[in-house]
Amino acid sequence: MICPVPPEPDSKRALALVMKLMAIPGKTGQEGRIVRFVTQQLVRAGAEGGRISTDRAFERSPIGGQSGNLKLRLPGTIRGPRRMLMAHLDTVPLCVGCKPVRRGGLVRSANPSTALGADNRSGVAVVLTAALEILRRKLPHPPVTFFFPVQEEIGLVGVRNASLGPLGRPALAFNFDSGDTNGLILGATGAYRMTIEVAGIASHAGVHPRDGVSAITIAAMAIASLEADGWHGLITKGKKKGTSNVGIINGGDATNVVTPHVTVRAEARSHDPQFRKRIVNEISRRFQQAARNLKNNAGHHGSVEIDSALDYESFELRPAHPCVRAAAAAVRTIGGVPHPVIVDGGLDANWITARGIPTVTLGAGQHHAHTVNEILNVEEFQQGCRLALRLATGTEGDDGPAFG
Repeated sequence: MICPVPPEPDSKRALALVMKLMAIPGKTGQEGRIVRFVTQQLVRAGAEGGRISTDRAFERSPIGGQSGNLKLRLPGTIRGPRRMLMAHLDTVPLCVGCKPVRRGGLVRSANPSTALGADNRSGVAVVLTAALEILRRKLPHPPVTFFFPVQEEIGLVGVRNASLGPLGRPALAFNFDSGDTNGLILGATGAYRMTIEVAGIASHAGVHPRDGVSAITIAAMAIASLEADGWHGLITKGKKKGTSNVGIINGGDATNVVTPHVTVRAEARSHDPQFRKRIVNEISRRFQQAARNLKNNAGHHGSVEIDSALDYESFELRPAHPCVRAAAAAVRTIGGVPHPVIVDGGLDANWITARGIPTVTLGAGQHHAHTVNEILNVEEFQQGCRLALRLATGTEGDDGPAFG
């Protein structure tokens, strides 16, 4: 143990901070205001301006954006490998207009039509609190980087395009983007995103309906085929498992025109890369088959063009990895019982791990994300703040096995 007594964060100040953070709008691509707020907090606490930076990751985003990833890199006051604490800044659009209010041990949005934004402003507050405590109190710490990525919610765009050099080559990384502070997320699924352009043949829907080929019907036939054969939704084929979803369909201009074009967006997920590719291939095959099978009076049929790309790769950390052992030790020092978790969603940890920085994800009290029922559990949030400060200062203690 580096310090005999782990430092404790100011829990009241941390709670006030997260309430402010959740009230600041900052959906994906519009994180400029939240970046400025976090930067101001760091500067006021004593961070040197030259140690704070943003990159140009948004320039490589499909939606552009207002800001890149925000970083604070501090040299160590004690020896040790560099650590990194991170939490993404953006929220889903449903959070815009949030009015956080505390009732007992929970925080909700007083605006019933919005989500709370605890995903992931609770994580931001946890990481920011650790940085502010170190700066204000001049706490001893190993080399540490505080990293606030943008555009996580649309496919981990910020970390995928981050400039890694300014991070300082951290050996241990901790991502705060979950709820339960006892659960350590060691692995997550991988995902492909697909854009399917379906071309039919236009005709007058009332006068000559059979001269046309409906792109909507092609898409419907393909989706129905996937559903009927167990390739849509939860997929189980023998010992192989995954999921798929057709989430967006756009097309058509009028009810009296046989629709000549629709755009379909879908995804396929699995922890098994080969099975995930098989799901992608099944989706492609069903759309191509539906396009060939639907013909007009002249025997002509439609066509499809399919673009699929890896959104993020699956990963799973070993329990013996130093970042997992450190996180587990930190949980024990606050009275918790750590346990490993593998999730079916994507995390910034997917891409940051794939890029050479193994990362474990920890809890910050958020629950029911992306819904109007979202809550922040105050006790779990405060425990998350304690975890983050221990990990940032290297005061997590024992170096034994992570679990058991």
